[in-house]
Amino acid sequence: MFLCKVYLSFIKVYFTFVKSIQKTNFMKTTYLLPHRFKIPGWILFSLGIISGIILLFNDYGDDALPFKVLTIYNDPIFDGNSGYFKIIDNSILDELVSIAIIVGGLLVGFSREKVEDEYIYKLRKDSLAWAIVFNYLVLLFTIIFIYDFTFFHVLVFNMFTPLVFFIFRFNFLKFKANSND
Repeated sequence: MFLCKVYLSFIKVYFTFVKSIQKTNFMKTTYLLPHRFKIPGWILFSLGIISGIILLFNDYGDDALPFKVLTIYNDPIFDGNSGYFKIIDNSILDELVSIAIIVGGLLVGFSREKVEDEYIYKLRKDSLAWAIVFNYLVLLFTIIFIYDFTFFHVLVFNMFTPLVFFIFRFNFLKFKANSND
């Protein structure tokens, strides 16, 4: 009976302390890409942001890179040719820029650091939460104070702002931590 109680106490201590220590020693960051994706990500992200700014000041380049593309649903304003699964003429430059920003931002934001420890994990998690909250606060502000077609521009920017806010905040916190060391 005594040995049974000692054995059960040992098992309780083992599962309480040893298993919890084993869980905390191994970070489970399987969603992160290898570090080698960070440089191509910065290149795509930077080129996408610069090209997006240029497109913004050139009225989205309506005539640049015209292609015949498949659309799932087409509802043109002035043309009566609406319907599902149509082939239309469209400038694909804005889509290419959007893809560059999104793919580059995901590669930058979700690639491992050279040293990926618990502190970097905490910075990444806190930055992601901060970026989402800040993004929706900005969106609420614009919903209240911006109207008409200008609000459409805000919604276009809102596709990219969570990634931009996350990347900015995460790298700022990393820089701040490295400068304090």
